[in-house]
Amino acid sequence: GVRTRFSDDLLWLPYVTAEYVSVTGDSSILSESIPFLKGETLRPEEMERYTQFETTSKDFSLYEHCRRALEKGTTTGAHGLPLMGGGDWNDGMNRVGMDGRGESIWLGWFLHTTLTRFAALAELMTDDPEFYLQQAEKLSQALEAHAWDGDWYLRAFYDDGSPLGSRENMECQIDSIAQSWAVLSGAADPARAMQAMEAVNSRLVKQAERMILLFTPPFDKSARDPGYIKGYLPGVRENGGQYTHAAIWTAWAYAKLGQGDRAGELFRLLNPINHSDTPEKAARYKVEPYVIAADIYGVPPHTGKGGWTWYTGSSGWMYRLGIEAILGITRAGGTLNVNPCIPRDWTGFKVNYRFGGTHYK
Repeated sequence: GVRTRFSDDLLWLPYVTAEYVSVTGDSSILSESIPFLKGETLRPEEMERYTQFETTSKDFSLYEHCRRALEKGTTTGAHGLPLMGGGDWNDGMNRVGMDGRGESIWLGWFLHTTLTRFAALAELMTDDPEFYLQQAEKLSQALEAHAWDGDWYLRAFYDDGSPLGSRENMECQIDSIAQSWAVLSGAADPARAMQAMEAVNSRLVKQAERMILLFTPPFDKSARDPGYIKGYLPGVRENGGQYTHAAIWTAWAYAKLGQGDRAGELFRLLNPINHSDTPEKAARYKVEPYVIAADIYGVPPHTGKGGWTWYTGSSGWMYRLGIEAILGITRAGGTLNVNPCIPRDWTGFKVNYRFGGTHYK
């Protein structure tokens, strides 16, 4: 099935493609030809459509797929920010922008990142990179002008222009991904980004429970209807529990800020082994201690209980958090970079790394 109104689904294609080309140095993939899927545009009364789509008779380059995805996904609302549509990364917020006017702050940071990365691909393909860079700059200005709430960044605007993720809200006052991607995108004002992550540390990092909440407080009794996320009990899954995918982005943001102590501390906090290293902890966690859980419940009486295991992409992000963000080992084409952000009490670390036929220590 294709979720045709989820614009961030489209934007992951150019994001991941740009990352692949950067890491491997192989731009030939951009010329690979593949067909599109074709289908009718959603009718006004349709929120989404799950069906079997036919492919086009003509193939198009992967670069063209990426370019059109950006063209489709780059939208603007009243504040100059991307439209939320039927949801963004948090698809449970599927009614924030259901009428086509709501805007997503998280998607603004992510779109900025994707536009910036894609500009390098445009240059490789003798396209105009300035077009994408100018769009990214406009987006950065709009985010700083409208998304700052005083101590952290808002999460979204509803269709009627009301803020979500604000101190004004009774529920979902602060959402982690709007703060972490302000840092990860590199687009936010540095002082504001630092302040926002301090708010994350004080409001969303729960040391005693060993959790990093997605947002707080959970949706429960307010009149607002953000979507099916409110159908989850408070503290369960995306509704104010730990959603590990987002929690890893939080730790990564601290590493990008150069806060190795905090990044290392949160890596240990996220490590499932540390949720089950005593009989008491294992009885609370209840799931396998050797794989990443997609979520951990955040409200009594289920606080600390693990949710879906195995069924998560968070494990890949966790691996990258440790290797790339904390140990600082990355590759760009044929170049190996080592730029660690480790806790101060580490005396160092050892790595065995194979690249091609060469073994590095």
